[in-house]
Amino acid sequence: MSVKDTKAEVNTITYDKDKIEEKVGSIYEAIVIMGKRAEQINAEIRTELHNKLDEFAVHNSTLEEVFENREQIEISKHYEKLPKPTSIAIQEWLDGDVYFRKTEDRK
Repeated sequence: MSVKDTKAEVNTITYDKDKIEEKVGSIYEAIVIMGKRAEQINAEIRTELHNKLDEFAVHNSTLEEVFENREQIEISKHYEKLPKPTSIAIQEWLDGDVYFRKTEDRK
């Protein structure tokens, strides 16, 4: 699922605890799984943002040239408006898009 195509909430909302824990039976397990997925999403977003900003990087620029780079500012503003990785992870969890397995089930 693409971060740009997500229907995750940008603002804080309240979720139904029963819906979150129904897949694993424990709210704590669900939170750990969603937390790990949020870390993965955050790493993907960070890598994508740095790659886009590196396209505009000029290593021999003056301070005035750095502040005038509108493309970098627009890209940064776009990423600031995206939902937080935690919101995206919760939405993926509720939609059933998160794959997980318990390590003790592998035996």
